[in-house]
Amino acid sequence: MRSRRLGTALRQYRQAAKLDQPQAAEVIASSQARISRIESGHATPRVIEVRLLLDAYGVSDAKTRDKLEDLAKYSKKRGWWLEHADSLRPDYLDHIALEDDASHIRQWQSVLVPGLLQTPAYAELIITEGPSELSSERIAELVKVRSRRQERITEGGIEYTAVLWEAVITYPLLTNAVHREQLAALLEASQRSNVTLQILPFSSGTLAAGTSAFAAFSFDPESEVEVVTMDDLMSTTILEDPDDLAVHVKTFALLQAAALSPAESAELIRSKLRSIGEDAS
Repeated sequence: MRSRRLGTALRQYRQAAKLDQPQAAEVIASSQARISRIESGHATPRVIEVRLLLDAYGVSDAKTRDKLEDLAKYSKKRGWWLEHADSLRPDYLDHIALEDDASHIRQWQSVLVPGLLQTPAYAELIITEGPSELSSERIAELVKVRSRRQERITEGGIEYTAVLWEAVITYPLLTNAVHREQLAALLEASQRSNVTLQILPFSSGTLAAGTSAFAAFSFDPESEVEVVTMDDLMSTTILEDPDDLAVHVKTFALLQAAALSPAESAELIRSKLRSIGEDAS
């Protein structure tokens, strides 16, 4: 995933400099095939190659250069998620790698609590009642992975902003007991200094109904969105095209502007929590 991000950036800078792949290959004394593999993420350039290419492309911003050099340095760094590589989809592994590298994640969900905020009990029931028939061992592993992903938030290493449609906190898809526990966990998470949680009320109109769930990732302090992911039943789609990113950035801004403030959202969650009877099953 890091190699893909680096390759995409190098391709965009090459095109902006109006150079073709053969010209870029001359810069690093290599072949057009290697430039093609670098830009597609199938090969990782050495740091010296990144520096030479950025020089040729006229990229002088120190922060940009440092970020791309770091991608080259750490592209093969082994993440904890690779312990589960034999049992997780490659696109899911890519998604986790993005979470681990990100400085800021913005997420929209209209039906489910985001994985980064799910309690183990909520996660287990969601996975169990999904379309795939899984063994109890496999379910336990997936719940463990989901909990491990949340350490990025609990350790304060990332800024996380989530906008949830009111349906997420209103309708208990599972048991009332699990729903009650999950609402309490959302309230607790919303109190963290690195978490912003907002609820989009039903009164906001049709915006929520027509917007699929997605997550937008930033990787530097400026919080510019560089990657968006979208999940369906069987896969995670990763979007990197600037036009796709611009649409999702605008959409998230509209969702956030229409949502309740964090304080109002917390109060709405409390009211839903109070409405669930303690003796409900």
